[in-house]
Amino acid sequence: MPDPNGFLRYERQLPKRRPVPVRIQDWREVYPPAGEDLIRDQATRCMDCGIPFCHDGCPLGNRIPDWNDLVRTGAWAAAAESLHATNNFPEFTGRLCPAPCEAACVLGIADDAVTIKQVEVEIANHAFDLEYVQPQPPTTLSGKSVAVVGSGPAGLAAAQQLARAGHAVTVFERDDRIGGLLRYGIPDFKIEKSVVDARLAQLEAEGVVFQAGVDVGVDITADDLRERFDAVLLACGALAGRDTPETPGRQLNGVHLAMDHLVPANRVVAGLQDTTPIDARGKHVVIIGGGDTGADCLGVAHRQGAAGVIQLDQYPLPPTDRAAEVHPWPTWPVILRNYPAHEEGGDRVFGVAVQEFVDDGNGNVTAVRIADVSVERRDGKRIVTVAEGSERELRADLVLLAIGFEGTEESPLLAQFGISRNRRGALDARDDWQTDADGVFVAGDMHRGASLIVWAIAEGRAAAAAIHQYLGAHGELPAPVRPTSQPLAAAR
Repeated sequence: MPDPNGFLRYERQLPKRRPVPVRIQDWREVYPPAGEDLIRDQATRCMDCGIPFCHDGCPLGNRIPDWNDLVRTGAWAAAAESLHATNNFPEFTGRLCPAPCEAACVLGIADDAVTIKQVEVEIANHAFDLEYVQPQPPTTLSGKSVAVVGSGPAGLAAAQQLARAGHAVTVFERDDRIGGLLRYGIPDFKIEKSVVDARLAQLEAEGVVFQAGVDVGVDITADDLRERFDAVLLACGALAGRDTPETPGRQLNGVHLAMDHLVPANRVVAGLQDTTPIDARGKHVVIIGGGDTGADCLGVAHRQGAAGVIQLDQYPLPPTDRAAEVHPWPTWPVILRNYPAHEEGGDRVFGVAVQEFVDDGNGNVTAVRIADVSVERRDGKRIVTVAEGSERELRADLVLLAIGFEGTEESPLLAQFGISRNRRGALDARDDWQTDADGVFVAGDMHRGASLIVWAIAEGRAAAAAIHQYLGAHGELPAPVRPTSQPLAAAR
C-alpha cells in the first residue's frame, strides 16, 4: 500500500549536481550518487495510481509504481528485481533517457511529476553496489545461433535476451570496442564507461561472444553470416548525420558534423589516443542544433577549454511549462529543456538559421552569418521564412553541425542481403521484425530512425522474442512493442 500523503509531504527534488567549476575540469558524471533518504522521499511521492499512465509513456512497460513503493520501504533487492524484469539496462536509461514516463505521470497533471528517472538510476546503482546484478546463464542450450550486428542498446538487449534463452549469440561491432554510441557517441560526463563495462561483463558471463573491430559486409559478408548463424539481427543504429551541403561555405575548414567531434573526444578520454583532430581549446565555437547531441558538443567544448560557445536553434524559444492545448498530458511536451551543459556556460540563440559560413580568405571558417526565421508546416512540409534585414555574423573558429540524423548508413551489408533503406533512411520490418531478407531481423534506430535509448532497448527485446519464435524454441520471451508502435500522441 503506497503512502497516500507522500506527494503532499514531499516536493520534487533532484540531487545537486557537482559544482560547475569542479566538473568542467574533468570528465566524470555530472550527478553524484544520491542519498537514500532523498530517493526514498521521492519514491514516496508516487501515488500508485489506479491507471498508471507512466506504463504507457515508457515503451518498456516498466513497473514504475511497484519499484517506487519497494524503494519507499527500503526493499532494494526486490526493487532491483522488479526493475530488471522489464529493462535490461536501467543504469543506461536512468542516466540517458529523457523520461517520457515522467511526462505521463498522473501527479504531473496538477503538480511536479515523480522523479522516476532518478529513482530508477539509484535502484540500478544499488543493484551493482550490493551485487544484486549477477549473470543469468541459460540452464539448457538450444543448439541455435544468432548474429547481432551492432553493439548499441538495441543489439545488447537482444543479445542478452537470446543468450539467456539458450541461444549462442555473437555480437559484431565495427568499432574497436563494444558499446556503440554508449561507448564513443555519448560523453563520459553523462555516462562513465565503467558503467557500460560492468554490464558487458555480465553479458559475457551469460555466454554472449563479442567481436569488436569487425566491419560486417566488409570483413565478413552476408553469405558468411548465413552460413554460420541461424538468424541475424541488424542493430547498427542511425548514424548518417544530417548535413547542409547547400549552405555556402560548408566546405570550409573548421565546419564539422557533431559526431566527428564527439567520437575522437571520447577516445581521448578513454586513453586510446593522445589528441583529437577537432579540439575546441581556445576557439569560438558555434553549435548548430538544440537537441541532445548539441548539448553533448556544448559540454565537450567546455571541458576542452573553448573561448566561447554559442548554440543555435532554428525553432523559437519554447515555453517553460507544458502548453496543454498543443501537447496535452500524458503526451511528450515541447518545453525548454536545460541540460547540465547549459549551466556550464555558453549562449543559446533561438529562431535563427545559418545563411553562410564565412571564409577568412584562406579556406577557414571565421564567422557564421545567421538570420531570424520562422518555421511552419504546410501540407506536411517544413517551410522556413527568413526575416528581412535580420542578418548578422557570429564569430566562429569551429562550427559543429548537430542537426540530427538521416537514418542508418548505407553499407555493403545491406546490398549483400538485398535490403534497401526506406524514404526515412531506415529499414522496414514485417510484423515479426524480419526485413525483406528472410531470417534477417532489424531493431532499434536502424528500424525507427534516431530515437530514444528506451525505445532501442524495447525494440531489442521485442526482436529477440521474434527471433526466439523463428528458431522454434520453447516458450516465449517478452515483447514490449511491435514494429508499428509509436509514442503517446494526441489525436488530431
